[in-house]
Amino acid sequence: MSDELTLTKPQDEPRDKVPSTDEPLLQVKGLTKHFPIMGGFPFKRQVGAVQAVDGIDLSVMPGESFGLVGESGCGKSTTGRLLTRLLEPTRGTITYRGRDISRASRKQLAPVRSEIQMIFQDPYSSLNPRQTVGSIIGGPMEVNGINPPGGREKRIREMLETVGLNPEHYNRFPHEFSGGQRQRIGVARALALEPKLIVADEPVSALDVSIQAQVVNLLKKVQSELGIAFVFIAHDLAIVRHFSHRLAVMYLGKIVEVGDRDSIYNRPRHPYTHALLSAVPEAKLNDNEEEERERIRLAGDVPSPINPPSGCRFRTRCWKAQDKCATDEPPLVQISGNLAGHLTACHFPEEGSTTAREEDIILDKALLAMEEGQPADAVPEQTT
Repeated sequence: MSDELTLTKPQDEPRDKVPSTDEPLLQVKGLTKHFPIMGGFPFKRQVGAVQAVDGIDLSVMPGESFGLVGESGCGKSTTGRLLTRLLEPTRGTITYRGRDISRASRKQLAPVRSEIQMIFQDPYSSLNPRQTVGSIIGGPMEVNGINPPGGREKRIREMLETVGLNPEHYNRFPHEFSGGQRQRIGVARALALEPKLIVADEPVSALDVSIQAQVVNLLKKVQSELGIAFVFIAHDLAIVRHFSHRLAVMYLGKIVEVGDRDSIYNRPRHPYTHALLSAVPEAKLNDNEEEERERIRLAGDVPSPINPPSGCRFRTRCWKAQDKCATDEPPLVQISGNLAGHLTACHFPEEGSTTAREEDIILDKALLAMEEGQPADAVPEQTT
């Protein structure tokens, strides 16, 4: 159904579009968020901190779709909430249209709130079950004092039609809709104020595979036809590749690689990006077809963000780690041979290719032993 949608921006209330410029719509520098861990008896005191996001830099251009990928727990969702100022940053700056909003008060943020909207991950918990669809979508307009010509109800029905829902669903409650329809309601709520930037936090991960493509295609149409910039947060690399113009790869609160879509997917340089891409399944046309992509399987889980590794945070799971990686944190810079704007944070970057290696990289000793039918202590920890 969504493939046949023709999106039209309401003309009742004209609003200036973001001008075409080389200046970023949103720019982040040194963004940090540490959640304190309280302990001690009898007095509560801070005994540590969860370093969810630790000094990241990124920028989003007007009308651009920017992807943010990484394993669960790497800080993607926290970053999204920081960008929309749902969370207060510990350090760093967030600049929106040339204005620093990182420490802005609630009153100072009021004019910006309508221009930066968010689509949440879970369509079941992000909608108030006691409110009708009309109240959910119309709530942001009421809060911001927006009274479009023809009334709010007319605008709400237009939004429902825009996202492929029946305008007659205006008086229904969320429990009467499927997961995909609920997420469309969330999209309509984000579009109601005609924002310039939408942060989509894994908007399809809670949906059935059969309807994920419908919602992604809907967002893509919204992005291209209404000129809205997106920060698209996801762990599904295939969806991010389909949706985003540029993307950043996060690991344990840090951005380890950033660049345009083709550069990241076809010529990655950071070992973690190689490992992520090697995990993407590819269908074979026949059983005799040989594997053409490299295969990398990492050992263990992501280290705790309470006490992350020194130096490069990926070094505890990296097959190229050396002493320097433990003492010096690699800067996010352009490496020789990379295209302009393709930045990597690695002392010993990989070759810019994802073709198959002579031997797989398998860092999980137990897994390798299981595949070879040997005792776990009979095989080396690393095979390259």
